Amino acid sequence: MPLRPQQLEAHLAKSLSPLYTIYGDEPLLALEAADAVRAAARARGFSEREVLFVQQRFDWSAFVEATASLSLFGARKLVDLRIPGAKPGTQGSAALQRYASRPNPDAVLLVTMPRPEGSGWWKSAWFSALESAGTVVEVKAVTRAQLPAWIDSRLRRHGLAAQPEVLDYLADRVEGNLLAAHQEVQKLALLAPAGRLTLEQVESAVANVARFDFDVLADALYAGRFAHFCRALDGLRGEGESPAALAWRFGEELVALAGIREAMTEGRRPEQLFAAHRLWRPAQARAERALRRLGPAQLRAAVTRMARIERQAKGVATGNPWDELIALGLEFADGTEGARKIG
Repeated sequence: MPLRPQQLEAHLAKSLSPLYTIYGDEPLLALEAADAVRAAARARGFSEREVLFVQQRFDWSAFVEATASLSLFGARKLVDLRIPGAKPGTQGSAALQRYASRPNPDAVLLVTMPRPEGSGWWKSAWFSALESAGTVVEVKAVTRAQLPAWIDSRLRRHGLAAQPEVLDYLADRVEGNLLAAHQEVQKLALLAPAGRLTLEQVESAVANVARFDFDVLADALYAGRFAHFCRALDGLRGEGESPAALAWRFGEELVALAGIREAMTEGRRPEQLFAAHRLWRPAQARAERALRRLGPAQLRAAVTRMARIERQAKGVATGNPWDELIALGLEFADGTEGARKIG
């Protein structure tokens, strides 16, 4: 049974599945979800806990033994299986399928892992078995657009509230760093009295700990959020990111988008084309936004521009690659957003 992280608390209040699989790319939310499962298991008498890390040359017989027997004291237990590589391998796949077919009633199995790379893994026999036998929680990254609401919900847990402009200010300073966002909320809960936060209170208490990466940059570019794109670009430049590396990644993705956009004119749906063009799930949401906003000619022109930016960054063409990236962001910008933010 699939659940969203925000549904997990209500689910655990009513029942406890024999098997939980928590996966995704946001460590803080994955940890919180796993902690909730562990607490619910303890409250229902699963007092023992055994932790297994699936590393290179992991002996899956240890997993079989842990899930097949009670502890030495006869207590029911939680088996905490962690797969940092995100895929269990051939032996692990077989072991997980066997267990999922007949879970031990005196054990709860908790499987945690990052989101596996590539396509089709969610259709694999081992993942399908885990999904059929228990509860699956996918932890997705909190996007910049979602971040103010996420911060607001966390503040309200501490009896705090804030106006939208205060939430935006906070989001700008913790973007891409959800653990830091959580820590800043905790700090505000200690420093500020319950009630509505002012911008002055937040400015004096909150550090600028935003982190930017290619995904944030691409999201902003394709959505036409020019000011956000420039802020992310400036952050990456300050961290020493290579414009050649950015241009190469953008070039690869824009070539794929241009190909998909052309195929769409023949009546094919984008979700049918993502795997063929090697656009995996983490990139598909922003790809859909780009395909809605940008036409074939605009995408082809962007591919050409990225090739020029890469040559500039390598010193084999004249021009400033950072300025060219900003110019592309301006071309992709939503007109009203760009005018409001720039002018």
